[in-house]
Amino acid sequence: MKYCKKCLQPDTRPGVVFDEEGVCYACRYEEQKKLIDWSSREEALKAIADEARSRSSSTPYDCVVGVSGGKDSTFQAFYARDKLGLRPLLVNALPDGITDVGRHNLENLVSAGFDAIHLRPNPKVVRSLFKRYFYSCGNPVKPTEYFLWASSYIAADFFNIPLIIQGENAALTLGTAGTGQSCDDDAYSVVNLDSMAGGNALDLVGEDVVAEDLFFYQVPNIESMKNKGIRAIFLQYYAKEWSQVGNADFAVSRGLWGRAYEDLHDIGRYRRFTALDSDMVMVNQMLKYLKFGFGFATDEACYDIREGRLTREDAIWLVKEYDGKCGDSYIRDFCRYIDISVDEFWDVADRFVNKKLFVKEQGRWVPRFQVGIDFDED
Repeated sequence: MKYCKKCLQPDTRPGVVFDEEGVCYACRYEEQKKLIDWSSREEALKAIADEARSRSSSTPYDCVVGVSGGKDSTFQAFYARDKLGLRPLLVNALPDGITDVGRHNLENLVSAGFDAIHLRPNPKVVRSLFKRYFYSCGNPVKPTEYFLWASSYIAADFFNIPLIIQGENAALTLGTAGTGQSCDDDAYSVVNLDSMAGGNALDLVGEDVVAEDLFFYQVPNIESMKNKGIRAIFLQYYAKEWSQVGNADFAVSRGLWGRAYEDLHDIGRYRRFTALDSDMVMVNQMLKYLKFGFGFATDEACYDIREGRLTREDAIWLVKEYDGKCGDSYIRDFCRYIDISVDEFWDVADRFVNKKLFVKEQGRWVPRFQVGIDFDED
C-alpha cells in the first residue's frame, strides 16, 4: 500500500490514479484549480441555466436536485434557486430507517421554500439486498448507490425536466478517474462509479429480488434522455466556493443539524456533518477500512490537507485516532436489521478483511501498516 506524497490517499482506493511522482489525481486537481478561469465557468453555468429555463415550458421546474438534506445537497438547492434563478424540484431517495437528524434536515431544507418528492423503494427488497451484498462482497450499502443516483434521473425523465444538478464529481475530488468516470461536468458519468458497476440495476436480480422490484434503482436510458434535451451536470465543476467544510458552514447557517451527541470514535470520523440520514454508513465504512485500509476519516483528512486546513502530519494523528472505528450500537442495529447475530456478523466480516493489511490480536483486527508510510504488503 502506497500513500500519495501530498495527502493521505492510499493506492488501495478502487479507481484511484497516481502520477509518476506518487501524487494522487485529487491533489493535482487541487493544484489545477488555481489556474481555472472561474469567471468563465460561472458564465458557462449561467448559460446552462438560461438554456434550462428556455426549455422548461412543459413543466413548472427548470432543474432536478437530488437531496438528502445534508450539507452538499442543501448548498446545491440554494445555489440553483438563489444564485442561478432556477426553479428546482428536489428529489429525495429516502433511506430505510432514516435517522431523526436526517428527517429534521430534510424537512428543514424543504421548508425553506422548495417543492420536493420522496422516493422510497420496497423496504423488504432493500433489506434483502443489504443482507445479500453483505454476505457476497462485504458491502451492504452497494445496492443503495443505484437508488440514490437513479432517483434524480428518473424524476427528470418522467417530468421532462431539462437539467439535473448533481454535487461533487468524485473523479476530481477523490481522484478516482481510473473508474472511467468523466473528469468534467458530465454527471451522466456517475454510472461509471465503482459502486454502480455500469449502472445496470438488473445486476441486482437474484434470490427473492426480481427485475420488477428494481424500477427505482435503474438509471433511465441515457441516450434517450440526451435526445430529449435533458442535461446532467456536477455543480462542483462550476462553483469555485464548493468545499466540504464550506458547504457544511453554509448549511449549518440555514438550520442543518449534525451528529452532535455521538462519540467521534463511534462514527469513525472527526467532523459531524456527513452521513447524517443513515446509520448504516458507519458499519459500511468500517468494512471498507478492513478491506482497503482507509475509511471516512481518511477522506476528511485528504480534503483538509488539500484545502490548507491541516498539515499532513496533523492529519495523520486524526486518521489514526478515528479511521475505521464504528460503535458497537451501530453494529447491533445493523445485525437486527438483516436478522443475524453479532457473532455471525463478524464471521462474515472476517472473510473480507485484507489479511495483508491487518492482523488479529486479542480478537480485534489491527493494522500492520502505519498511516502515511508506504507499506510492503508482501
